[in-house]
Amino acid sequence: MAITDITEFAHLTDADIEELGREFDAIRRDIEDARGLRDARYIRNTIRLQRVLEIGGRAALFGSRRRPLWLLGTGLLSLSKIIENMELGHNVMHGQWDWMNDPEIHSTSWEWDQTGPSQHWKRAHNYAHHTYTNIVGMDDDVGFGILRMTRDEKWRPINLLQPAANLLLAATFEWGIALHDLGAEKKACGVPPGQRNSQPTKDFARKIARQLGKDLVLFPAMTGRAWRSTITANLTANLVRNLWAYVVIFCGHFPDGAEKFTVAQYENETQGQWYLRQLLGSANIDAGPVMAFMTGNLSYQIEHHLFPDLPSNRYPEIAERVRTLCAKYDLPYTSGPLGKQYLLALRTIHKLALPDAWLRATSDDAPETSSERKFRRPDLPRVRSVGERREGLATALRTLRAAKRAARRK
Repeated sequence: MAITDITEFAHLTDADIEELGREFDAIRRDIEDARGLRDARYIRNTIRLQRVLEIGGRAALFGSRRRPLWLLGTGLLSLSKIIENMELGHNVMHGQWDWMNDPEIHSTSWEWDQTGPSQHWKRAHNYAHHTYTNIVGMDDDVGFGILRMTRDEKWRPINLLQPAANLLLAATFEWGIALHDLGAEKKACGVPPGQRNSQPTKDFARKIARQLGKDLVLFPAMTGRAWRSTITANLTANLVRNLWAYVVIFCGHFPDGAEKFTVAQYENETQGQWYLRQLLGSANIDAGPVMAFMTGNLSYQIEHHLFPDLPSNRYPEIAERVRTLCAKYDLPYTSGPLGKQYLLALRTIHKLALPDAWLRATSDDAPETSSERKFRRPDLPRVRSVGERREGLATALRTLRAAKRAARRK
């Protein structure tokens, strides 16, 4: 079940968590002070690459009635859309590059190549998700409103359809996110549930018209007699982008080790506990430079949740320092290969489609989530805090040195 007391779960004292928060603050300050030409060059080169890929793909689609050119055009367009979605749209709208004061690469002006308006996404994602990360009942990204991803949510008969709903969500991920964000925007604006002619709905309709007009009318018309194959190429590239974004997001939020939390934990949360919640509620993907780039550096989901507005190209160096802190404070650093992380998330989707009575593990021992209640079993020894473990280690070292000195005297 969800964590109600993060201090007890982490086996840290209040002083430990306060110090941990200061160390995370120091990481933020160091990266902010180091931002400069290298980072600006990175994002501008990424934009150039994305545009070259799109232009190359569009050019190839003029001959898309030939199978090889269709495959080439669709492949280049798919790569372009993935980079635009993950490394550009997502990260630019997080404000990662606002420090450059470039109006073309700014969170207030960027509109991404996706069905939902960027303004809707920023309110639902940047604020709600990154403030209330994995708090059941406050973070609507826990299952996106259609999937039951924790036993803290009551099972309903409709959950039996979860496996099929998951496939539909994967294939239409941009639409799922857009509708999810539209609902959040309406709620934030106080729009009554039955009202259709609202400003959020109008903004949504305009964005849909723009996207469909571009993919189904404008670009196909430009390719003349190849318009039919261009439409299929556009739709295929969108599908590839949707599937990739879905897999990356699910690997970062729903494998074993990405914990859930209760409102009670949030009510009196300190800055140090907020950092700790981001750390415990996220999971990374083991990735090299190319894979990391293609995920928008969201393979470093832990670092992204700790510092969502720092430049994504800095996440690898931030990760080294975060892993060091995890070792220092005896905290988990959840990471694994993409295939493994996704299969763990997929197992949870299928398992929690069933009623709790059909499941074997108890809610506190289930592998997909944990809570501090797991450590309250009387048959288990109490786990000491970091301070106690340090003192125990120091005592052991003093005892060992004393024994060595005694042996030398003999």
